[in-house]
Amino acid sequence: MGKHNSRQVLLRPWQINAGAMGKKGNTDDRLSALPDDILVNILDRLNVPEAARTSILSKRWIRLSSELSHLIINAKDFVPEGLSNANVSVDDLVQMNAAAAQVTKSMLTRRVPGEHTISLLSTTFYLRDAVPISIGHAVGNAMATHKIEKAEFTVLTEKGRRQVTVDDIMNYGAQFLSFFNECQVAFSGLTRLYLENLKFSESGMLSSILVTCKKLTYVGFLNCKTENCMKVKVEHAQLTELSFENCRFGKVELKWLPRLTRIKFAFWMTYKNLPLSFGHVPLLEAVTLATIALSWHEMVELSTLLFETSVRELHLGFRYEKIWLQPECLTRRVAYAFHRLRIVNLDTIPEGYDLMWTMFILEAAALLEEFCVTVMDHPCEMKMDKEERSQGLYSEKKGVEWESPTSNFRHYHLTKLIIFCFESCMISHVRRVMKAAVNLKDVYLYGRLKCRLCRLLKPLKPTTFPSSKEHRCSMRNLLTQDIQSRARIQFLSSDEIRADHAAMILN
Repeated sequence: MGKHNSRQVLLRPWQINAGAMGKKGNTDDRLSALPDDILVNILDRLNVPEAARTSILSKRWIRLSSELSHLIINAKDFVPEGLSNANVSVDDLVQMNAAAAQVTKSMLTRRVPGEHTISLLSTTFYLRDAVPISIGHAVGNAMATHKIEKAEFTVLTEKGRRQVTVDDIMNYGAQFLSFFNECQVAFSGLTRLYLENLKFSESGMLSSILVTCKKLTYVGFLNCKTENCMKVKVEHAQLTELSFENCRFGKVELKWLPRLTRIKFAFWMTYKNLPLSFGHVPLLEAVTLATIALSWHEMVELSTLLFETSVRELHLGFRYEKIWLQPECLTRRVAYAFHRLRIVNLDTIPEGYDLMWTMFILEAAALLEEFCVTVMDHPCEMKMDKEERSQGLYSEKKGVEWESPTSNFRHYHLTKLIIFCFESCMISHVRRVMKAAVNLKDVYLYGRLKCRLCRLLKPLKPTTFPSSKEHRCSMRNLLTQDIQSRARIQFLSSDEIRADHAAMILN
């Protein structure tokens, strides 16, 4: 039984105990007969505040709570009663943060050193006051006396990315530096680290983090910067996953990452060219790139970026604006750069433009198996005012023209085509793919994705997605006319998105 489902069906231990005692004087605890390892397994499925509440039941429960293998302590779980994380005040946040620090210290100090392995110790807290250092010391002490397989810090800031000022990120950066310098033992044992809204003013600070955190397998940065946009060279023996979102680090060179398998690099609006390059990344399998391209941005040539890699999954997001991907004609070099691709996902392509250019990926990636495309405008996130677009140098012509020099090419490995926000104007494109992909098995055509905010701002264009059975039958005939294909075509609404397909929607 999965952890998520188990938490839905299990009664909390104190609920079971209270229920048993309420039946005509029956004071039997229905959990008493269970062995300790099963009870600990039950507690591991609760969040830490819930698990901590079991200590009120008996001395046995106090002991069991000190044997948990999963300690996931999140300041957001300590929201005062009657509030939600969306409406907490600064005072509430301070209280929540202090509670997270207190629980972390309490849960770790009550454990018997060396007796029970901690499979996962994850702490999420805000960069405020003395709380980070308090948590850092508690975790560092635990690392010295316990076996901890995975240790994680998620370091948040009071203000989100859209609220922080230049002064805020400078102050947050200074606070983090003090935290980092004070808690070297804890950082040296981390396997996962997430940071947001920081400016690193010291030269080489990022390198210092990676040198100190030798066990890291994941590191994520959101809205982080370096002084004067200094170039960053990333070298690490253990890292398997990297994430850079809305960061200004100068060019990021992944120089030596022998175990890296996944990278997300999103939003390089302040740079003319993609500020990312790959060095020694022999195991790299999945790459996600997403940005808003303005009129002055250079096109990205994937064959150059991916030439020395073994990427199998490629996710590209265009954020409803100019296509920044350069279509390339098939050459030996291009074919080599794409030869390992199995899954390609093109997300948030702007509406109203020909999709012919996407065919270059099929031509270049001979072993591609799954192709997903999302075509949509999103008014609630787009610049809609003409004057603002002009001042911001947004492109009025967002599409890209490309015509294949190869006529009637055939693709023998593509088996799945997925299109989100399908409209009748895309029929010719789907037909092109079906004609080329001779072994295509499934075509999933989804209706327009729903967005509550877009509906409030401006009515969406009338959809031409076939809603009735008769309309779908007619469109299916148009798609398959004069094409010998065994592909099964399914028209699905946005309420019928399959779980494995939902993961393809990058937003």
